[in-house]
This record gives sequence, C-alpha cells and structure tokens, in this order.
Amino acid sequence: MADPKQEPEELIDIDALADEDGEAVELDELEILRAERDEMRDRFMRALADAENARKRGERDRREAEQYGGSKLARDMLPVYDNLKRALDAAGDHEGRSESMSALMEGVELTMRELLNIFEKHGISRISPEVGDKFDPQLHQAMFEAPLPDTKQGDIIQVAAEGFMLYDRLLRPAQVGVSSNPG
Repeated sequence: MADPKQEPEELIDIDALADEDGEAVELDELEILRAERDEMRDRFMRALADAENARKRGERDRREAEQYGGSKLARDMLPVYDNLKRALDAAGDHEGRSESMSALMEGVELTMRELLNIFEKHGISRISPEVGDKFDPQLHQAMFEAPLPDTKQGDIIQVAAEGFMLYDRLLRPAQVGVSSNPG
C-alpha cells in the first residue's frame, strides 16, 4: 500500500521507477496507466453523479406520490360532492318541511361538512367563481358563450359546477358560462 505522504505523482522521478526485473518502466506504459486511471476516475465520478441524481429523483417521486397519489380517488369523489350540493340546494327551496324531512336534511348537511373537512385535510380546495369574475382558462372551463347586456367579453355569467384543486394541481375546472359581448 502506498504511503499517503508520498510526493504527488508529477514530482516522482520516472527514471527511478522499475518493474519486477529492475528494468526502467517505459514512459509509454506509464502514460497508458495514467490514461486508464483517469478514465476510471471519470467513470467513478459519473457513477456517483448518476447515483445522486437517482436518489434525488426517487425522493421527488416519493413526495409526489404521497401528495398526489390519491388524485384519482379525489376526482371520483367530486360527483358525491355535486350530488350532496344539489340535494341541499333543492331542499333549501322548501320552507315548510316536516320533522322527518328536516332530520334528513340535517344528516345531508353533516355529511357535506364532513366531506369538505376530509377534502381540506387532504389538500383539496374548491374553485368557486362568482358571476362577474373574469374567465381564467387555467381554472375554468367555458360550457357556453352568450351575449348578455351589461357584461364585458370574458366575464363569467353563470356557474354550472365548482372546480377543485389538489394542492397546486387542477382536479376539475369550474364549469362556467362566459359573456361574448364585445368589450
């Protein structure tokens, strides 16, 4: 094993090097060994860099899978939200409800609140545009265009369904009607 305090190889006297028979090592053979060493060092450094990149990529993929892995289930739960919202909207129109109907609607309201709490817990947020807001193609899906007096082109004139985000990714765009009036 080489002495760690040995001079750097550039300072080693090449004439002093000898093979097993005591003959001087030829300069060409030494250059070949140096070239092999440099190639091996380069390959080793590339392998280290590849391993580090793979580790970082694996960590990023793990985080994304943890954060966004449930997006398919979340997307499948959105119709449940829509149906509960429709039930609450329809029941809100009836003032003189019977006691059993009131209890049923209270249960639906509790179910809706629990669903919204679960959405919030898992990073799902609602996109709730209002009539008069500006249409944003990143968050909204235009279901129709219609000229409506006293509106500007690109204004939301009707909200058909709310949209949803999973952290910073769009699960479903809000479905809206948009004004086509020229500015």
